[in-house]
Amino acid sequence: MKTIEVCNLTKKFGSFIAVNDICFDVFKAEIFGFLGPNGAGKTTTIRMLCGILTPTSGKGTVAGLDIIRENEKIKSRIGYMSQKFSLYNDLTVEENMDFFGGIYNLDNTEKTKRKEWAIATAGLEQERKRMTKELPTGYKQRLALVCALLHRPSIVFLDEPTAGVDPISRRQFWDLIYRLKTEDQTTIFVTTHYMDEAEHCERIGLIQDGKLTAIGAPAELKASIKSKIFSITAEPFLEVKEFLQSEKTVKKVIPFGLSWHIFLENEAQAQNIKNKLINKKLHIKKFEAVMPSLEDVFISIMEK
Repeated sequence: MKTIEVCNLTKKFGSFIAVNDICFDVFKAEIFGFLGPNGAGKTTTIRMLCGILTPTSGKGTVAGLDIIRENEKIKSRIGYMSQKFSLYNDLTVEENMDFFGGIYNLDNTEKTKRKEWAIATAGLEQERKRMTKELPTGYKQRLALVCALLHRPSIVFLDEPTAGVDPISRRQFWDLIYRLKTEDQTTIFVTTHYMDEAEHCERIGLIQDGKLTAIGAPAELKASIKSKIFSITAEPFLEVKEFLQSEKTVKKVIPFGLSWHIFLENEAQAQNIKNKLINKKLHIKKFEAVMPSLEDVFISIMEK
């Protein structure tokens, strides 16, 4: 069952085309990742799907509602969370929940019930009377998410929700996302810059310069890279980089921590590269074939 359908969606600001004729679907209870560099059109797309921006052309539905004609109805069916968290720092945890419950027109009985659910789900039992401005960032993040879910939306849009959050809090946040998907059958539409988070998504759409350049499951996107990828760890680091970039058989050189990922046609070219490194007396710590990572996929497609 499709919960989001987009066809030829376009948004222009004057002569600038922010989103350019994109088409995709998202299914019920799916975690769908939307990736792209800054300015690629991710947030503009989300704002159109949330009924905040009117498309220049094209069409789409969210939760069965038309994003142009029924944009106000859409707002009551979805949850939205941005990296700024949209919380009121001068209110307590409970007061923020009461405020958002009021915005969503929950009656007192339902508001109380959902508030207790939110506090338990976010693990904020000990923080309910605490001022929001005093909370650690990870706690604010979970609070913002459950506030966006008080009205039981079938779809939640997360626009870079883990930006600036420490790795442990990010992991706890994704544990919560999985619970929403499995227990409540919530559809998750998320943008992120973290490739390890993108691995959590069942399907990923890549957008650049407003155009959808690829879409598929992480494994499918990785399989789309036909080059052989080799990981090289060698010293001196910058000399290795200069050598690899000067080699005509190397299609691409991507930094990967303290290593380099190089794209080649075949293993014979790899052996030739390795021999040259040895002849140059560059100290090789590791030289091995690897499966492409999502970061390899992302950079490769973006560069094309």
